[in-house]
Amino acid sequence: MPELQVAIRYLVFAAFAASVLVALASWLARTRRISPFGALGRTLRTVSEPLIRPVETRLVRAGGNPVHAGWWLVVAVAAGGVVLITLWNWVVDTAFSVAAAYAAGPRATIALAVDVVYRIIYVALWVRVLASWFGYFRYSRWVRPAYALTDWLVEPIRRVLPTAGGFDWSPLAALLALWVLKRVLLTIVVG
Repeated sequence: MPELQVAIRYLVFAAFAASVLVALASWLARTRRISPFGALGRTLRTVSEPLIRPVETRLVRAGGNPVHAGWWLVVAVAAGGVVLITLWNWVVDTAFSVAAAYAAGPRATIALAVDVVYRIIYVALWVRVLASWFGYFRYSRWVRPAYALTDWLVEPIRRVLPTAGGFDWSPLAALLALWVLKRVLLTIVVG
């Protein structure tokens, strides 16, 4: 497992370094630091265009400057690398937790199940809150699962707890209620 983790980190670093080189090549040719019509400029454009063009198209549609497409590619690759490493660490930690719970017996397995369900709902609550800040609500395709997982907890609280100053406190109260529910269940199961 550690060898695979190191390999994933090297892969992410290599992808990041390659994206920086592609962004630099594209920037040099587009800003005419290097003549785009010379041999080096044509080579740089030929190498960078397949990776820059999709980012540039999306950026222009959003109203951005196409010269900055390379740096958006670098940011996207860096964010993707962080997400990939985080997901890999989560998978490894979860595998070790499942193995330890299985070895410890049925109470530990039930406690692990309670903890996993808590974490999933916790993340779904945060996705729901953060998505609403960016204008993605219940009927957005990527946020729908978060609402489906959390409506059973948030909606009853929302009916009782009024909004204050335009801020909806029900997801925060739901986080607190979820934490209390987890503690109660773990006390019952573990003792």
